[in-house]
Amino acid sequence: MTPASPSTRRLALLLAGLAMFGPFSIDTIFPAFLLLGERLQVDQVAVQQTVSVYLLFYGLMSLAHGPLSDAFGRRRVILGGLVVFIAASIGCALSRDLTTLLVFRALQGVSAGVGVIVGRAVIRDLYHGADAQRLMSQVSMIFGVAPAIAPIIGGWILLGGGDWPLIFWFLVSFAALLLLATGKWLPETLPVEERTPLSTGALLRSYVRMGSNPRLLRLAAAGAFNFSGIFLYIASAPVLVMQHLKLGEGGFAWLFIPTIGGMTLGSFLSGRMAGRMTAQRQVSIGFALCGVSALVNLVYVLSVTQIAVPWAVLPIFLGGVGMALIFPILALAVLDMYPHQRGLASSMQMFLQLMINTVVAGMVSPLLSSQPLHLALGYGGFFAIGASFWYWERHCERRRALLAEPA
Repeated sequence: MTPASPSTRRLALLLAGLAMFGPFSIDTIFPAFLLLGERLQVDQVAVQQTVSVYLLFYGLMSLAHGPLSDAFGRRRVILGGLVVFIAASIGCALSRDLTTLLVFRALQGVSAGVGVIVGRAVIRDLYHGADAQRLMSQVSMIFGVAPAIAPIIGGWILLGGGDWPLIFWFLVSFAALLLLATGKWLPETLPVEERTPLSTGALLRSYVRMGSNPRLLRLAAAGAFNFSGIFLYIASAPVLVMQHLKLGEGGFAWLFIPTIGGMTLGSFLSGRMAGRMTAQRQVSIGFALCGVSALVNLVYVLSVTQIAVPWAVLPIFLGGVGMALIFPILALAVLDMYPHQRGLASSMQMFLQLMINTVVAGMVSPLLSSQPLHLALGYGGFFAIGASFWYWERHCERRRALLAEPA
C-alpha cells in the first residue's frame, strides 16, 4: 500500500459502492417488469430489452472507461461517470414510452461500468500480490450484496404503492450519495507522470494486441462464461420467481439472497486463502464447487414436477461460492499481464464479459427461461465452458514452463 492511500476498510466500502450502481440498474427494476409492460403497453419480450440495451452499451463503453482513466486519472473519470449516470436515471424516471426509456437505459449503460472497471485499476495501483487479492475479495464481498437487495428494494417500492418511475428516482439518490462520497474520500491513485496519452491509433493497436493475446482471451473467457451460469438465473429472475416458483413481487429475495450469500461467502474465503494457497489451486476448487452445484441443480429439477423454494435455489448458493473463489484470481491475472495499462486491460476483460452477458440476457435467457430444466442445463453448460477455458490455460502454462526449462 502506498503512503498516500486511504484506509483499506474505507476504500473497500467506497469501491464496492461504486461497483454496486451497475447491478442496481439491472436488478432493481425486475419486480416492475409486469407493471412496465402494462403501463407502456408492450409485451414482456420488449420489456426484457431494457436489460439487453443497457448491457450492450455498458459493454461497448467498457472499452473506453479504462483508457480514459489511464489518460486523465482514475478519480476524474469516476466522477464524470457518476454525473452522466444521474442524468440518465432522471431521464428514465421521466420516460413515458418504451423508446424513450431505452434511450436513457442506453445512457445508463454508457456510464454505469465506470465504477467497477476503474475501481479494479485503483486496487492494482495501490496493492500487490496477496494484499491486492484480499482487497479485491473484500470489494466483491460487499459488492455482492447489491444484486440481492436491489430487487428487494424494487419490490418494496412497488408494494408500498409506488409506481415504476420511483425505482429510477431511487437510483438517482443512490448515485448522488456515491458522487459526494467519491468527491470526499477517493484520492487520485495514478500520478500524472504515469499516465498514458490518449491516442486513437495507439488505443486501437493496444486493443488489437490484447484481443489477439491467447492467454488474455482464455483467462477472460474462463471468468466470463463461469459468471454467465449465475447470470442466466439473474437475467431470468422475473420468469423464474413469478412463474416457475409462483412468488409475487416480494419473492425475489428467495433467489437473490442465496445467490449473493454464496458469492459473499466465497469472497470471504478467497480473502482468507490469499497468501496461504496457490492461485491455481483456489481456482480449481472454485470450478469443482460450480460443477457440483450444476449437477445437484440438474438432479433436483429432473426429480420433481414443480420446483419450489428453498431447494430450487440452494444449488445456486454453492455455485456463487465457487464463482467468488475464481473471480479475483482471474481478474488480477489479466491486470498483471499489462502493468502499465491496467485500465485498458480491465476494460478489455469487462468488455468480453459484458458482451457474453448481453447475449445471455437478450437471447439465451428468453430461449431457456420457459422451462426450469432448460435453465438448469444452461447453468451447467456455462460452467463447463468456463472450466474448459481454465484447464486449457493451465495446459498451456505447463507447456510454457517445460519449454523454458534448460535442455
